[in-house]
Amino acid sequence: MAEKKSGIDQALIRDLANILNDTDLTEIEVEQEDLRIRVSRAGTMQYVQAPIAGPAAYAAPAAAAPAAAAPAGKTRNPDNVVSAPMVGTAYLAPAPGSAAFIQVGSTIKEGQTLLIIEAMKTMNQIPAPKSGTVTEILVQDGRPVEYGEALVVIE
Repeated sequence: MAEKKSGIDQALIRDLANILNDTDLTEIEVEQEDLRIRVSRAGTMQYVQAPIAGPAAYAAPAAAAPAAAAPAGKTRNPDNVVSAPMVGTAYLAPAPGSAAFIQVGSTIKEGQTLLIIEAMKTMNQIPAPKSGTVTEILVQDGRPVEYGEALVVIE
């Protein structure tokens, strides 16, 4: 009889890391029975030994979808879009309950903090690359963002 192995399968993690390197992916996740392993270039690994929820448990609420999508028929000038320089969690205010750094219609100056992205327990201020007016905020407070994801539009 084969005994169930306890602990983390380090060989599997190494194999997943090699796949990331070979394919230039930023993250890979594998699920087997009640085990989930995620390896990411951002430096996070997760070992979960619990029942795995279905995909619906990880879907963003319906209200979040319109904020992330561009209005139909509207194209943005890429020079006006501020993209996420890293993977992490976006925060629109310096602390819970505080006023947001920016709002739609705010006039901002180059270098002004637009939002914060928390990555690996480090709060990273995202500065405005140019002066202008905020016309769109494309992320929601406390939501994860991916590298290169559009965050804010400044015109």
